[in-house]
Amino acid sequence: MKKLSILMVMIMAGFCAFSQSNQPTEKWRIRLRGVAVMPQESATIGVIGGEAKISNSFIPELDFTYFFNKNFAAELILGTTRHQVQTLGSDLSAIGASSSADVDLGKVWLLPPTLTLQYHYPVGKFNPYLGAGINYTIFYSADQGPTVKDIKYKDKFAFAAQAGFDYDISDKFFVNVDLKKIFLSTTATVDASNLTPAGSPQLAPVLGRIDADVKIKPWLLGFGLGYKF
Repeated sequence: MKKLSILMVMIMAGFCAFSQSNQPTEKWRIRLRGVAVMPQESATIGVIGGEAKISNSFIPELDFTYFFNKNFAAELILGTTRHQVQTLGSDLSAIGASSSADVDLGKVWLLPPTLTLQYHYPVGKFNPYLGAGINYTIFYSADQGPTVKDIKYKDKFAFAAQAGFDYDISDKFFVNVDLKKIFLSTTATVDASNLTPAGSPQLAPVLGRIDADVKIKPWLLGFGLGYKF
């Protein structure tokens, strides 16, 4: 979190040059969105192989946008989401199970604060924008599910891209539609040592650590209401 805070401060300081001219009437916008989080997952799973499956989620999201001038703004996006995780088609024949098994790896919460720099092109009540920035995803409260002994996820930085628009419905209120893509990957470490069959101690070190490189790359589609001041 310390690295993220330092990076966010540096980005905000670097954009202050834009604030010297062409100031908008309202510098701040706050939005409350409902967001569909749709992972586009893939994985390379050690030892047992298979693919990853991560459930979709629908969450509330709060964001704050500061305008340096009428065209350039920075947006901080806050929300948290929970997903079901499993492997598909994993080879568990070494422990006497199927060679194409689905493994329930429980659920995990993600906290993905995201900071983007946006370019706005307002036309009357219609204000479309494009954005790009950084995301830092924190994985917490992981529940390993009913099969394995434990699971851990590594927190990661990622690139974020964004497109959307605001549409004024009054002097202060507007509706918003927003689409983001977060290019998030992580490393999951699974402890499956509890699955070692009796009389096969040689499998304990193997199943004691199964690493998986997981690409999550979610789409986030949001719709909400905003207030500017």
